[in-house]
Amino acid sequence: MSLNRVSLTVLAVAAGLFAGRALADDQAPHWSYEGHGGPAEWGQLSPNFEACGIGKDQSPVDIRSALPARLPPIKISYRAQPLALLNNGHTIQVNQAPGNFITFEGERYDLIQYHFHTPSEHTINGKAAPLEVHLVHKGAESGKLTVLGVTLVPGKANPLIGAVWAAAPAEAGPVKEVPGVRLDPAALLPAKRAYYRYEGSLTTPPCSEVVHWVVFKQSITASQAQIDAFAKLFPNNARPPQPINRRFILESQPTK
Repeated sequence: MSLNRVSLTVLAVAAGLFAGRALADDQAPHWSYEGHGGPAEWGQLSPNFEACGIGKDQSPVDIRSALPARLPPIKISYRAQPLALLNNGHTIQVNQAPGNFITFEGERYDLIQYHFHTPSEHTINGKAAPLEVHLVHKGAESGKLTVLGVTLVPGKANPLIGAVWAAAPAEAGPVKEVPGVRLDPAALLPAKRAYYRYEGSLTTPPCSEVVHWVVFKQSITASQAQIDAFAKLFPNNARPPQPINRRFILESQPTK
């Protein structure tokens, strides 16, 4: 695929993510996480989903045998945003107005949405966490995506998650704006920012291989009741780990 076609593909994927769909096409075939239309069949459901079946840089992955590397810190610039959320039939997603961004490997990436998976899609040495949040950013220059992955484990309740769950629609539907509620996505980030880094894909169709993945090593907490509440809506919305193939997983090192 040419560079121009890659750029157009990335922009289309990002537009679809911001609108709350894996594809911008309203006629995209139905897919699911179990049974007919499940992950093993995604690549056969549409020519647009071909990467799900034949891609070599797919996500998520099982993180093990990471290579120590001098990776730069991620500069995070978040502030509270009005709450606009969506049940898209596959997850609860919170859309973001312009203004929040990260600086990653010399480029600005704007936060466009964050959403949740249970159990976690990324595993560490074969072990999944009960929940994972993905914060999806689009490159201001390249148009590529950088996704921050954070795993959640049982513990102290997370106030942001409590506010999202309280307003989240139980059924799939249009974006719901919640007047008077502003949430800072920094509440979804761990205190320690060491991370794993690899090149991968979207974890939902069309599985486009356009994602810089950053998975923080430290988990954050949510109460067991908060974890159970999401699992009640989505008992399993996690794609199984994919083969690492020829890729490397890098692990940031403490700064001296």
